[in-house]
Amino acid sequence: MTTTLAPPPPPSPVAPGATVVPAENLGALARRHGLTVSGARPPLGTYVRQLWSRRSFIAAFATARLTAQYSQARLGQLWQLMTPLLNAAVYYLVFGVLMNARHGVPDYVPFLITGVFVWAFTAETVMSGTRAISGNLGLVRALRFPRASLPLSLALQKFQQLLLSLAALILILLCCGQRPAPSWLLAVPALLFQALFSTGLALVTARLAARTPDIAQLMPFVLRTWMYASGAMWSIQTLARGGRFPEAVVLALQCNPAALSIDLMRFALIDCHGAAQLPPHAWALAAGWGVVVFTGGFLWFWQAEETYGRG
Repeated sequence: MTTTLAPPPPPSPVAPGATVVPAENLGALARRHGLTVSGARPPLGTYVRQLWSRRSFIAAFATARLTAQYSQARLGQLWQLMTPLLNAAVYYLVFGVLMNARHGVPDYVPFLITGVFVWAFTAETVMSGTRAISGNLGLVRALRFPRASLPLSLALQKFQQLLLSLAALILILLCCGQRPAPSWLLAVPALLFQALFSTGLALVTARLAARTPDIAQLMPFVLRTWMYASGAMWSIQTLARGGRFPEAVVLALQCNPAALSIDLMRFALIDCHGAAQLPPHAWALAAGWGVVVFTGGFLWFWQAEETYGRG
């Protein structure tokens, strides 16, 4: 008869004399000593302070990407100017000549170039948001930092590009017969409102694309349609005077935030656009769009902070 001996019980993981803390008290103990769940979303106030403490990183990251963007191109950063100019030339041929959109618009060339430059900033900022998380997964998974730093730094990069382009835009306007005027100072608040709005949208698209990367493939079609509805190549005011569309449609086009940004910049920089041609309450609408979209986009991005980089 064979006797089978049972294996000895495993050694206790608790050392002799150690204090055993019940599992239900561990959470309270961790909170009492300032410990938090790794990767958990911090409170909003803490999150904002963390972003502010990393402002140097945000600025340096934006500048580094701007420097590297055209480093392999022979013409370098000159492409920042050439790209919107080439687009403007194509749009002038198609819309200004073939479709006669220049009819009824004095100084159509400055009108068109200003619209194209301003629209390019919004479109590129929104597109950069689609790559903010998915294009930096290595950084997101390796380091712990406020994820909003990435879309904010990319938006800052596009704003730096816009400032470089504006210097060229001013030179082009001078060559087209425009002269410096006190109204040019209005370009500063117009750009501020546009930057707030575009950055808020970049935060929205960053969260969407982090979960659904295919959003980046869809956005060019959405942006192209939006551009045509924003009056970058044609005058919404001329459309309103023609009486071919219902007033509600014209009003919706005039309240379009991208169209507001373009109209405000044209009003500031081009003599042919006076205050009477601006939509009613244009400045208040632009400010409202900027504040609401930026605040809403930031809060919506923050709410998903702990999900970025997973999966």
